[in-house]
Amino acid sequence: MKPYSASENFWLVFLSGLLIFSLSGCGGGSSPIPAPLSADNINLIFVVTPDLANDPLGDINPVTANLSNKGLQRSLLMGTYLKEQVLGTRNVTRISVLEPMTHLQTVNNYPDMAAIGFIQQFALLNQYTLIGTTANSYPIHTSYGPGSVPAGVFDPKTYPANCRGLAFDDASGDNIALVTDIINAKVPGFYVFSAPWETTSALLANIKRTKGYDLNLPTTYMGSNYVYAISITPSGDAGLVSYNSNLNPPATYPVLPSPVASASCTQQNYFTLSRTGGINGAVIPANINTNETVYMIRHAEAHPVRGWDDGNYIGAGQWRALALPNFLPSALRGQSSPTLVYSIDPAQSFNFFDNIVGLSYVRPSLTVLPYAIGNNLPYNLAASFSINKNPNDDAAAENTLAFFFTHNNSAGVNLSNQTVLLAWEHEHFPPLITKLLQSYGGTVPVPPLSWAQTDYDTIWTVALDASGNVTVHNALCEGIDSASLPAMAPQF
Repeated sequence: MKPYSASENFWLVFLSGLLIFSLSGCGGGSSPIPAPLSADNINLIFVVTPDLANDPLGDINPVTANLSNKGLQRSLLMGTYLKEQVLGTRNVTRISVLEPMTHLQTVNNYPDMAAIGFIQQFALLNQYTLIGTTANSYPIHTSYGPGSVPAGVFDPKTYPANCRGLAFDDASGDNIALVTDIINAKVPGFYVFSAPWETTSALLANIKRTKGYDLNLPTTYMGSNYVYAISITPSGDAGLVSYNSNLNPPATYPVLPSPVASASCTQQNYFTLSRTGGINGAVIPANINTNETVYMIRHAEAHPVRGWDDGNYIGAGQWRALALPNFLPSALRGQSSPTLVYSIDPAQSFNFFDNIVGLSYVRPSLTVLPYAIGNNLPYNLAASFSINKNPNDDAAAENTLAFFFTHNNSAGVNLSNQTVLLAWEHEHFPPLITKLLQSYGGTVPVPPLSWAQTDYDTIWTVALDASGNVTVHNALCEGIDSASLPAMAPQF
């Protein structure tokens, strides 16, 4: 029997996908699943994420505009579905997601973290190789293009093309430019995009119009169980394949498949440092916040070997991130629970490996995303200034200090009377705390502070009292044993 050609194989997959799509709309019984996409084609895969405007399945918390517990559960199951049913267990080629600050929701202008949160589990089911080491992780690209930086957000002035994400409304054409570059490069693979229906539907229509493809595109949002793929053969034929995962997750917070081992707080030598107005020459700074507590944690496990960095955390880190809501209450030892969650804007990008590779710095924000979801807390991003790749950059420390600890900052943020869970880059903590303590002046020098490369567990606590006096200590830890975490992300 003569084997099918690549073009014939494509049309077999396309027609089966078209049949599935038509049957699913008729309310019929179970239907066969389209075959996985061909590795010989350029496959543009669109994961349509929920938002406040389009959430028929209850995946969004209407108060925080973040994923609900059910939405998080669906994202974990969707990771497996994408990897096995859509990619046929093959490795992804690229992941591009919505830039969260381009889509602000509710009267509080919360960033849309659903798109990046929805795709994280899938990213960790893939593998990425750097400096001779392969890890269970993959970069997630969500950085700004030249025309997509929102007002009030730090503008990097340079825009590495290899880590661009998707702008919500694509007013400057960055989204279609990104996809056009992928198509024109003619490199077969699996290119995954995660964004809300408004962004996805507009991009699909733009691809059809720009490239002249004969595609029967979906016209209404069918829910976050649906995945759409434009599959382009080597000869240039394109067709749409529609997948319905039919996922039906519970509405409770996810339970990990096995327990996470606990650990004692032994990663750092204990310290406590205080500055009180009028003592040893200290003066309370003008505009310092009051009645504020900040729990400062490092992102989840990210470096299988020193120097390895894809901007994301690795499979082991997913165990920590998902376990954090269960560990933190006891870790705080009776201290006040967080009322807000903050992190770095994941759209901030840095160049690594002699400036050859640009990476979106997504891992701090993804580390605390499950905690915010599990506790129905508002999720905010510090987006008005650059964290700077160099932890010893004075401007970065001063901007971070002003944002989190004063009420006279350019972002207009005042965190007085709040308890904040803050995920950040660990080497930036010592310069920040040094700068904070030095702002009180006085005769007592600030001792050298450090955070070990292997320490993912310690919590630094900054407490400002009703007068603005400050105390910093490292007595707490998450209590998760990093060494015992599996290398592969938990499977759902």
